[in-house]
Amino acid sequence: MGQAAENEGEDSRRAGTHVAVAGVEFLADASGALFWQDERLLVVSDLHLEKGSSFASRGILLPPYDTAATLARLAAVIARTNPRTVIALGDSFHDANAHERVSTPDRCTIAAMQAGRDWIWIAGNHDPKPPLSLRGSVASEIAVGPVCFRHEPTGAAGEIAGHLHPKARVATRGRSIERRCIASDGVRAVMPSFGAYTGGLSIRDRAFARIFATLAFTVHLLGDNRLHAMPAAKCY
Repeated sequence: MGQAAENEGEDSRRAGTHVAVAGVEFLADASGALFWQDERLLVVSDLHLEKGSSFASRGILLPPYDTAATLARLAAVIARTNPRTVIALGDSFHDANAHERVSTPDRCTIAAMQAGRDWIWIAGNHDPKPPLSLRGSVASEIAVGPVCFRHEPTGAAGEIAGHLHPKARVATRGRSIERRCIASDGVRAVMPSFGAYTGGLSIRDRAFARIFATLAFTVHLLGDNRLHAMPAAKCY
């Protein structure tokens, strides 16, 4: 097999699957990002940049590499998809002052990713006023065609949101595996957190019952190189 074929196969494995929302098909990347090919629009949620330094300021010492690791993963997705527009669905920064702690190298990484494309920071509960100093535009939510992108999910039709950091646990080969996931019923979707230091909330939590009336939705578990789709009812 030639190198080009190997690369194409790897790209296909990383793309994993399609997630439909309000009649629009998104490519779901193994990183947890969604890509709308026709619009060349990439969506990520809950980067929580500078979470490590936020914890350190309160005496909880974590390795200070989360921002660099998160941005490296995002840069890799952008290199694979070459989007025209990037939407960051809120909580891009872990606290109101996190942008001030972003290092110069990490600022350069962000600037390089933003170059030549539209970048939209959606306001989140951790960062209700995303900084204009890092370029891009700021919005509370944005609608593109039949899809509305916002931080906190309401359960509305056509909605793609974040905030809840969905994860699911499944039993396989005599053991259980817990992974971040994209939750979608074809009408709406909740995206996983993208940040290196972010946790998750079980899709069985009652917070998801307010978004999906029943367990008749699909979870797309993030694997190492691809996604694994299964009914939410089979997760716990």
